[in-house]
Amino acid sequence: MGLNGLLDIELSVPNPQELNDFWLRRGLVQTSDGVLGTVDRAVQLRIAEGSYRHMSELHLSCESEQGLADIAARIGAMGVDSTVTGTRLTCIDPVFAHRVVIDVGAQHPLSPAQQRAWNYAGDTQRTNNRAPAVVEDSLRVPRRLGHVVLATPHLDDVNAFMFEGLGVRISDQILGGAATMGRVEQDHHNLFIQPGATSSINHYAFEMDDLDAIGKAGQAVIDEYPEANVVGIGRHFIGSNVFWYLLDPAGNMFEFFTDMDQIIDGERWDREVGRRDWGSSENPLQFAVWGPKEPESFFFPADTDVIAAAREALGLR
Repeated sequence: MGLNGLLDIELSVPNPQELNDFWLRRGLVQTSDGVLGTVDRAVQLRIAEGSYRHMSELHLSCESEQGLADIAARIGAMGVDSTVTGTRLTCIDPVFAHRVVIDVGAQHPLSPAQQRAWNYAGDTQRTNNRAPAVVEDSLRVPRRLGHVVLATPHLDDVNAFMFEGLGVRISDQILGGAATMGRVEQDHHNLFIQPGATSSINHYAFEMDDLDAIGKAGQAVIDEYPEANVVGIGRHFIGSNVFWYLLDPAGNMFEFFTDMDQIIDGERWDREVGRRDWGSSENPLQFAVWGPKEPESFFFPADTDVIAAAREALGLR
């Protein structure tokens, strides 16, 4: 009866129109003022004005009203006040200070991606024709918001709130909790908590149909903003997803990803696949199986001091 969906997020930035227009050019759909969606999901990204860039709301879904009551009780025992009105719970994250909104409901399903013929060694699927990526006239667009990664120096408090309080399910951990990947859907991770110099959003991620969709969409960003590249293309070790990380005009890092591990049997994952000690000598941590090494800016954005100063001025941790 717990969490079952990452519905959308709100980003607050100094120039919301610039960010809104950027994502319209990437293929998101304007569903109302400051609200962007995809073909299948009308609300995925909400954009508001703020004095510094940050995630100002995390919107999740829960299976039942009893699930909301259970969450309210757990976070209440941690000293976090919440309000339950009908089928909605609202509270303030005790560290990041963004709003958390949980509605009873579920994600709208995605329409299946078009299957693209691929010529594998010993398995020829496309003959007498060029690859679709070569001849298609338009970019394939983001399909959904898939996950959010948050950084903080207050790992114990955030982990307790997210994983024990809200009930996000743990998929993998690094060094016993120095960083934790968790899920509310069947994706390997919808939420990732990692160390950071200040409490901030590290990146948000949109799922794409396949590798070509990532490559062409990412290239379009680079053609428009050559300085936007962060790292990619590559394939992660934990989560297995193919990735390309870039910067949006507000300075937020975002990821185009595809082919992430799917967990439909949590007990089997923990027993047969999942590990809880990546980064140890027995299970060395790898950022990617192939692809470029992550730059220092992946973990320490150039504006970290600006965000830290803005939070301090607001009395935030």
